[in-house]
Amino acid sequence: MAAKLMSNTPIITPDYKESTESYRQLIGSTGEDLDRPGLLDTPVRAAKAFAHLTKGYHQSIEEVVNDAVFPSTNRELVLVQNIEFYSLCEHHMLPFHGVAHIGYLPDGQVLGLSKFARIVDMFARRLQIQENLSEQIAQTIMDVTGCRGVAVVMDASHMCMMMRGVSKQHSTTRSTAMLGEYQHDNQARNEFLGAVPKRQPAF
Repeated sequence: MAAKLMSNTPIITPDYKESTESYRQLIGSTGEDLDRPGLLDTPVRAAKAFAHLTKGYHQSIEEVVNDAVFPSTNRELVLVQNIEFYSLCEHHMLPFHGVAHIGYLPDGQVLGLSKFARIVDMFARRLQIQENLSEQIAQTIMDVTGCRGVAVVMDASHMCMMMRGVSKQHSTTRSTAMLGEYQHDNQARNEFLGAVPKRQPAF
């Protein structure tokens, strides 16, 4: 069995042999014929797809941010909104997807705008629950920028609620994370929440 990679170890040459065999066994457990044309390459395709969907385990924040922190005199709200994300629920390994809205109050430096999306993707491309995902994004931006406060709102639809179990196809979930000044400054908090787009239905 291949040695397990640590969370921040980049994959240089992916080896899909073990995960491909796991997918073969999983598909075979349904009674399907793995030798029929439509399924011949499915195990390796699924293994490669799963590696992509969990690539956040093999990224580091240093790699993602790439020193894109710049001096700035701006101290007012910076809001980056409607960052789409896709993740896998750690309970059922079914997808959940939606948008993230991130606001922060700079304190002498700002983060390159594209890095917000990259940070969201790094944590979303792991087995997750939405509540923890929101907190991880907020804490990382706080640590990277040294800002006075960070607020994150995430709206998502969860396939584990829509495809199975209670089967509520129109349900959505909103999670929030507030750090720094957003924890105690109601004016700053309300300014951010007032600027965030309203939740949309799943369809």
